[in-house]
Amino acid sequence: MNIANKLTILIPCYNEEKGIGKVIDAVPTAFLSQLGYLTEIIVIDNNSTDKTAYVARKRKVTVIREKKKGKGNALKTGFRAVSRNTDIVVMLDGDDTYKAHEIPRLIEPLISNFCDVVIGSRLGGKVKGNSLKLQNRIANWGYTFLVRQFYGANTTDLLSGFVAWKKEVVDQLHPHLESEGFAIEMEMITKMSKIGFEMYSVPITYDERVGQSKIEAFSDGFKILYTLIKNLTWKPEKQIPTKFPFKTFSESF
Repeated sequence: MNIANKLTILIPCYNEEKGIGKVIDAVPTAFLSQLGYLTEIIVIDNNSTDKTAYVARKRKVTVIREKKKGKGNALKTGFRAVSRNTDIVVMLDGDDTYKAHEIPRLIEPLISNFCDVVIGSRLGGKVKGNSLKLQNRIANWGYTFLVRQFYGANTTDLLSGFVAWKKEVVDQLHPHLESEGFAIEMEMITKMSKIGFEMYSVPITYDERVGQSKIEAFSDGFKILYTLIKNLTWKPEKQIPTKFPFKTFSESF
């Protein structure tokens, strides 16, 4: 079988030396190859002070550095690093909360041309231990309800950090992104909805993180809510076609 497609995995991380190796090692590159996909892993080191970059480089993956702190800054840098011949882009965190071996579950609806974007749903999936605290569940439920009501976005987990896009979506979305921190997921979903991309969720596993959380509940929560409200009146500069020619599973062989 000739590999005719490319999958790029973006892992934005800050001080994740304990988790990043596990995430990289769990990427099912052999299975993805059977599906017809060459896999590239890009770790975006958000100016870490530990051995995150060293651990990643030992595994022969691409490591790029974004000095300006914030997940949004790291992810935007990652988007700019995606090669032109990429077909699918996947994002997940470097703390091993999301399980890289479940990537095929996220990309199947894209391969079959069911939708443009797939969001891994923790709330609709398998949450292990105390990985998603009650206050986080309540906040996520609230944000998700509001976005479904006011934006019509068909997602069950608004703040998920496990997402897959067709490359064309990333190309068209990236120039519109402004968030520097953890409001980036809210900005992406609300703006993708405004543009008209089709989004759906699939159940995923969410495990207890390795290392310390970087989220500040009050300040980041406020920024997320502000982004939700601000983007209600946002419009892209020009209407963008949302349907792209895309190879189905059978065409990959």
